[in-house]
Amino acid sequence: MERTLREPSVVSLCAARAGVELRQFFRERTAVIFTFALPVVLLVLLGSIFDQQIAGSGIPASQLLVAGMIAAGIGSTCFVNLATSITSDREDGTLKRLRGVPMPPIAYFAGKIVLVLVTAAAEVAIVLAVGMAFYDLPLPSDATRWATFTWILLLGVIGCALLGTAMSSVPRSVRAAAPIVNLPFLILQFVSGIFIVPLTTLPQPLQQIGALFPLKWMAQGFRSVFLPDSAAAMEPAGAWEHGRIALVLGAWCLGGVILCLTTFRWQGRKDG
Repeated sequence: MERTLREPSVVSLCAARAGVELRQFFRERTAVIFTFALPVVLLVLLGSIFDQQIAGSGIPASQLLVAGMIAAGIGSTCFVNLATSITSDREDGTLKRLRGVPMPPIAYFAGKIVLVLVTAAAEVAIVLAVGMAFYDLPLPSDATRWATFTWILLLGVIGCALLGTAMSSVPRSVRAAAPIVNLPFLILQFVSGIFIVPLTTLPQPLQQIGALFPLKWMAQGFRSVFLPDSAAAMEPAGAWEHGRIALVLGAWCLGGVILCLTTFRWQGRKDG
């Protein structure tokens, strides 16, 4: 009897593509080291500069930096790295070839999602370990704070990944991708209170610009998880605003989906 060949399921194709993405990433040792080391290096440098307690709060500025660098690490892995890698896939013809094979498009995106989830989780773990070891960052002891951490992490990863995917259609080449993607992200880190603590020390117009984007709300959410409730007084609104954090991050997730559906291209501009 002849055996009937069964077509692979969508799940198996997604898993296979995820394995390819992970192997490709971790084989590039330079990229791996840079991805995971950059937030740690910035944290150590800034932590050595802002090594005093914030006046009237009794909270070390370095602990605010740790919470902010968790958000920055997620933004770096899910927005910057994803936008650059998809641009590279488009330029070297990977997207065009994948589009021409009998593989559902969702498999490619599922592979990227798994990649950013793994790298973001590793980034967060490394930053937390450094914060605990060098800056006495306290870990939450109740489940409510860990639940808050989880939904902020998931919404942040999803939103940044969608925006990174949409942003990948902007650069004309992989050489142009790095400055085009990194410049706005660098600016956002300053106006979102990642490098400047507390956020209220920034001029009001810059605070308002930062409040339009998810990075500021991710950093504020993570501060609410790892810092005492008294630290909420240092936020612009004087509160953690969990409802607004969820609303803004959710809106960016929805907006990211719309941008991806309307702007994503499988071929480069030179391919027509």
